[in-house]
Amino acid sequence: MTDPSQSSRKTTARIVWDTADKYLRNIVDEEDYGDYILPFTVLRRLECMLADTKEEVVEYVDSFGGLPQHLIDIAVKDKFGLSFYNVSPLDLATIASVDDNVDKSLKSYIDGFSNNIADVWVSFEFNRRAKVLADANRLHAVVKHFSTLDLSPVSLGNTGMGDVFEDVMYRAFNKKGKAAGNFYTPRDAIKLMVDILIANDDETIASDYAARSVYDPTAGSGGMLLIAQEALKRTNEKVDVTLYGQELMPSAYALGKADLLIQGGRPDAIKQGNTLIEDLYKGQTFDYVLSNPPFGKDWSADEEMVRSEAKTEGSRFSHGLPSTSDGQMLFLAHCASKLSPAGKNGQGGRAAVVSNASPLFAADNGPSAIRQWLLEEDLIDAIIALPGDMFYGTGIATYVWFLDTNKSPERQGKIQLINGSGQWSQLRRPMGEKRREMRQKQREILVKAYEAFEYADPAISRVLTPNDFMFRDVPVFKQARLATQFSDDVVHALQSRKDFSEGHVAVLKSLDGTPWNDLPQTFPAAAKQAGLKVPMGLVDAAMSALATPDESAPLAVTRKGMPVVADGWKLMERIPMTEDVDNHMKQHVLPFSHDAQWDVSKAKNGNEIPFTRFFFEPKETRSIAEIDTDIARLMGELSSMFTAVHEG
Repeated sequence: MTDPSQSSRKTTARIVWDTADKYLRNIVDEEDYGDYILPFTVLRRLECMLADTKEEVVEYVDSFGGLPQHLIDIAVKDKFGLSFYNVSPLDLATIASVDDNVDKSLKSYIDGFSNNIADVWVSFEFNRRAKVLADANRLHAVVKHFSTLDLSPVSLGNTGMGDVFEDVMYRAFNKKGKAAGNFYTPRDAIKLMVDILIANDDETIASDYAARSVYDPTAGSGGMLLIAQEALKRTNEKVDVTLYGQELMPSAYALGKADLLIQGGRPDAIKQGNTLIEDLYKGQTFDYVLSNPPFGKDWSADEEMVRSEAKTEGSRFSHGLPSTSDGQMLFLAHCASKLSPAGKNGQGGRAAVVSNASPLFAADNGPSAIRQWLLEEDLIDAIIALPGDMFYGTGIATYVWFLDTNKSPERQGKIQLINGSGQWSQLRRPMGEKRREMRQKQREILVKAYEAFEYADPAISRVLTPNDFMFRDVPVFKQARLATQFSDDVVHALQSRKDFSEGHVAVLKSLDGTPWNDLPQTFPAAAKQAGLKVPMGLVDAAMSALATPDESAPLAVTRKGMPVVADGWKLMERIPMTEDVDNHMKQHVLPFSHDAQWDVSKAKNGNEIPFTRFFFEPKETRSIAEIDTDIARLMGELSSMFTAVHEG
């Protein structure tokens, strides 16, 4: 028996390499192969899906005459169970049977599809690409090639076709490098996200009437939605899963909608639009939310509308706004706002959102405010660190935030950090920036750690409270000890002042060596004896000019009795909210500076999630004896080499 996965790979190779090598080479740039291959792959799959009922559907639609289109769509859905259809008498094989007017015939065929998927071909720019091939006299060959591919549901089920489509995208966008990462999330990362998401689903998932909604506001190619659906179906094949998505980029939207269609999804499952300025599912919440928003996306073009919405109390962006140079936390806040509220029997919404490290600790007011909201509302269930080099468009460290509106009792008021950065295998052949993959056994390690919670291996899991991520920045200073010392520099520092005269020089010189703290009294008194006036501004300036650090002097205070901070000693000590300030200072500051002081009243509260710090394990330093042994060995080797050179 033929291995289905092997069959899929062979089909993929024909679709990609045969098409590219024979028909696209020297016609379009290599990095654009996917822009031509993917639309024809979609077209052939849809054609094969409709083939068995095509003649009946055409006859049935014709019988309705001038009936409004949306009513015809409903009738076709009721009679044939089809959410889309084609009424053209043509197909790829018919078009390929003659080599005249191929471009016109292909356009007529595309126009025959129902209106609810017409935007797929527009987003693919199908007609323009067909013209490029026609002008190069290659369109007929490409149409004929795809007409021979068996992409029927009988030969390739939805899962098999999904594998083919994914592999096509892998290969087609490998040449595009980082561009592929704009809208495609690797399946191994998605599978981990989904496995963790559904791990805590409530008991109603097993019901014959179970229903779940899944939403992705940055849907890309639709992979997250489809993998979530597959996982839920494995849990209960009777569960009714409804998918919802929104995508901004036309090409990604076309891929996402097409991918859902070729795997039996609804034509309207993904909508096109900018999630940040127009939530096309406003007012709706969902059981599951998955998202891989773009890292470092500049949202300045959307700033006016986002800030306007943020002014509405309780709106998705009302909790804080990040810098316009990076909109990740806007998407994180949006995802949190789309979660179904807590209900009975443990029901509630759960989300998995990919980010880079920035949202963990970005110190601006906006990100801090968003994190504070998530922490105070106890929405953060877990954060998992993924291995580097996991994504097609970036090799940087990535994390998955898991949010939950109805945590299980044992997880309430707690946040689990799981370090999955070491759970990876090397890809035999890199694809863009992706050089590593997370195989099933490695995903299982992380899922088991999540399920074990407080009993998980501490080497990869930590369970903390929101307060562990909150801190106070307490100003720490050392009070200066100052003596009075006169010099020419003092005169130089004061001579530009209008209230300073030559007569003041002798007065200041007479004060040399007097206690610095007494200058507010001694300077005016000495000046009065000399018949001179000393405004308070001149007193302050003179004190500053005459000041010289002296550890034997008393602690210095200003004319108003305020402590004088020693130069270079105005610092901030970050203290976790879980620690007592005085105890912290006694343990971590005073042993190194016994006369350090602090002012809790001027502390600033903040938060951060220093993920790597919780898993840091200092390595034991080598002993001096070991180092000496290595040096002696190296010196011996060098001596031998010098001797050999000299004797040679």
